[in-house]
Amino acid sequence: MSSASSRSSTDPVAAALDAAADRVVSVVAKLGVSNPVILIDGRSGAGKSSLARAVVTRWPLRGRVQLVALDSLYPGWDGLDDGVLAAQDLILRPHARGLIGVWQRWDWDAAAYAEAHAVDPSLPLVVEGSGLLTPITEKLGDVRVWLEAPDASRKRRALDRDGDTYRPHWARWARQEDEHIVRDDPRKRATLAFDVP
Repeated sequence: MSSASSRSSTDPVAAALDAAADRVVSVVAKLGVSNPVILIDGRSGAGKSSLARAVVTRWPLRGRVQLVALDSLYPGWDGLDDGVLAAQDLILRPHARGLIGVWQRWDWDAAAYAEAHAVDPSLPLVVEGSGLLTPITEKLGDVRVWLEAPDASRKRRALDRDGDTYRPHWARWARQEDEHIVRDDPRKRATLAFDVP
């Protein structure tokens, strides 16, 4: 069975993400490892979650694959760097060492940590979230993806998705993304980069 997308779409965003997913899956299939780590970074609304889900759906290797979204790790609207640090220390480093990683979900409504989740080092792992590609995480990902999208379309998609919950925090979150881009140069750290309309 081919891992290539069988869907056709007139939506340019969906088409770009379909093509990106097919490319990521093709690269994963050629890695020759049973438990690769895929890291997907990009600014809010660029399509990271959609791409991650598509990659998991089309996964080319036997067995299951784990997916972690940093939205579950960021400890609030000022927590981009803390969420990335948690992913690095609690998920990616243990996975690389063959150890079980354990992280706690951030409950946005309660503004507190909630239940714990485990990450199996024997299984492949897809992690997606803004701020993810750094000098440290770069060494922990087998395939590193950067998604680029125009500001206006990103904002429209993000606010259509999260609405009034996100609207008052858009600029606050964007400043943290700006700092990440200047400090970490994530596009340069990516093994694959895709432009999304």
